[in-house]
Amino acid sequence: MRAVLQRVGRASVSVAGEMIGRSGPGLLILICAMQGDGESQADQMATKISKLRIFKDDAGKMNRSLLDVGGAALVVSQFTLAADTSRGNRPGFSAAAAPDKGRALYEFFAQRLAALGVPVETGEFGADMQVELINDGPVTIWMET
Repeated sequence: MRAVLQRVGRASVSVAGEMIGRSGPGLLILICAMQGDGESQADQMATKISKLRIFKDDAGKMNRSLLDVGGAALVVSQFTLAADTSRGNRPGFSAAAAPDKGRALYEFFAQRLAALGVPVETGEFGADMQVELINDGPVTIWMET
């Protein structure tokens, strides 16, 4: 799995002008299931993200996790994280998991993150979404299992 984490003051996702998910302080997580991924990769990613120390402590150092700060997560599917730009000018996306597998792993990831104690809202898999965020820091981190 691949993910881009953005530490946010707030974030929201809309489809057709209607807000379907939002988060207060915490993370916007753009997530992509890749060919060959399974539930173990999704579980590993959720566990790592919940414990990743990227929030400020009292001394201003990035030393606290999403769980430590009581933050929330807005999880948005993003198959374009699988982009291969090594040839030509049009990215290829064949490294992404097939849509049915991608949807299942996206939903599993969000459920697993919630089971770890993180309040989670989501976008809509496969939809044309508009995402708004107030990036905090800015802190943006790319991860891969």
